[in-house]
Amino acid sequence: MQIKDIVKKVKQIEIRTRKKTEAALMGQYHSAFKGQGMTFSEVRPYQFGDEIRRIDWNKTARFREPFVKVMEEERELTMMILVDISASMDYGTKTQLKREYVAEIAASLGFSAAGNNDKVGLILFADKVYKVIPPQKGRKHILSIISNILTADYVPAESKIDKALEYMMGIFKRKSLVFLFSDFEDEYDSKMLRVASKKHQLLGMRIYDEKDNEIPDVGYTLLYDVETGKQIWANTSSARWRYTFAEAQKQKLRALEEDFSNSSASFMNINTGSDYSKLLYSYFQKK
Repeated sequence: MQIKDIVKKVKQIEIRTRKKTEAALMGQYHSAFKGQGMTFSEVRPYQFGDEIRRIDWNKTARFREPFVKVMEEERELTMMILVDISASMDYGTKTQLKREYVAEIAASLGFSAAGNNDKVGLILFADKVYKVIPPQKGRKHILSIISNILTADYVPAESKIDKALEYMMGIFKRKSLVFLFSDFEDEYDSKMLRVASKKHQLLGMRIYDEKDNEIPDVGYTLLYDVETGKQIWANTSSARWRYTFAEAQKQKLRALEEDFSNSSASFMNINTGSDYSKLLYSYFQKK
């Protein structure tokens, strides 16, 4: 894309997502993710209705009148967005490529975090980690993240989700909110999901195009795997062949959902072009 096209695309995404974010997601985000705990703010005179357990007994004894400790939520959180940039994510048969759809969802999440003064970081990965943008705050930073997702060089290689999670856990020791975007077409180690979800709050988001699950009848055709380079001829006119393919995809999805469930991690299966805001709203409510 030309620079002017990138700027235009980023602005379009910002306009679309800001409306959704401000209307629904930001408040639910704040309610769902409470922060890391409580921290001391100040001491003030006791007021009717204050909890007795908040009384500062040292100051109360010194001034011979009750004082209470005021605590406030330690609000700041870190959100990490992990995006699969293997070649299968640079694909789409509807109105958006997967990468464009991911950029839009990431924008909604990022603006929700920025509106609550949280930091957001980005990791782009495929067979290895290709780029890391450290967590920062603010609108300009979120726009930079959107731009990087849109303009990344999508790699003709199998994605290694394990390596991305392992890398993130090696760098970010503090518990973070982790949103993992991929089409999950490649193999992964389910043990790494369990390790990651114990340390962080993990949501896997499978982004798929409708043609990922079902191939239409287009006769004999050459199917090409953009990640491995493998090619096969298939008779898509065969109802049996199409059924076998669709069933295999369903089984893969069931296994994926089971792996995330067994790992105590959350999971979403999202079709490009669908209204992701409703799914995120529901996720935030459950949290």
